[in-house]
Amino acid sequence: MTTPTTISSSGEATASTATRMLTFAATACLVVATVGQWLFGIYILLFYGKTTLTGDFARWNRVLPHGYVEGDWKGNLIVGSHVLLAAVLVIGGPLQLMSPIRQNFLRFHRWLGRTYVTTAILVSLAGLIMVWTRGTIGDLTQKISISLQAIYIISFALLAIRAARARRFDQHRAWALRLFMVTNGVWFFRVGLMGWLLINGGPVGFDPKTFTGPFLTALAVFTYALPVSLLVLEMYFHAQKKPDNTFRFITAAFIFLCTVIMAIGIFGATVGMWLPRI
Repeated sequence: MTTPTTISSSGEATASTATRMLTFAATACLVVATVGQWLFGIYILLFYGKTTLTGDFARWNRVLPHGYVEGDWKGNLIVGSHVLLAAVLVIGGPLQLMSPIRQNFLRFHRWLGRTYVTTAILVSLAGLIMVWTRGTIGDLTQKISISLQAIYIISFALLAIRAARARRFDQHRAWALRLFMVTNGVWFFRVGLMGWLLINGGPVGFDPKTFTGPFLTALAVFTYALPVSLLVLEMYFHAQKKPDNTFRFITAAFIFLCTVIMAIGIFGATVGMWLPRI
């Protein structure tokens, strides 16, 4: 005969397992993302930093169509600043999320946070200018999606600042995590694209010359305009707050799936894009 104590113990064990699964999934996702972002940051510094120091700006166009336009020093400055400041975001962002740094190096965390927020706003504004003035490849949906991403970045950055100043640190953490997700939209897009190319063995669902097609349109929408990364984060927040073990298991499984896809994309981007260009 089952006793109430047995039922209670079983429920507590299930809840504990669900919580551990959720925590492990989130930790694994952060570790994989950190490795991928730091690889991207190293690529930015070695490729764009080297070409900038040597004055070989024309090499930008091998990666960014119309990235360098001879005689347009203002536009070139915006592009260069946008790309090099992105290194601050992909290297500094994961550091902001690491508990040991927040707990043991609070002053560093605060200054890095201020730098991160300011840089995110500047990079998003520079990205807007590039998209609408530089004749970048891609369709209108991609450009609109990127513009919406810039609005997210600026809004979340200001909300994170306001919460920190009001010493509402739980809200600050939530808005900072949302900012981290949308700020890395370009990184998610590249990783998603390279993962797709790796899985399919080449471009499927888009024209690589015009950089248009249904796959790229969908990728832009679900990376920038309606970011799946935010959906995953909101599911994680909800799973943490609500004592629903089934939802916690589902969320953990979804995070694991996204982590696996992200790992495939990181591998594809590293061997197919970043390393060959360094």
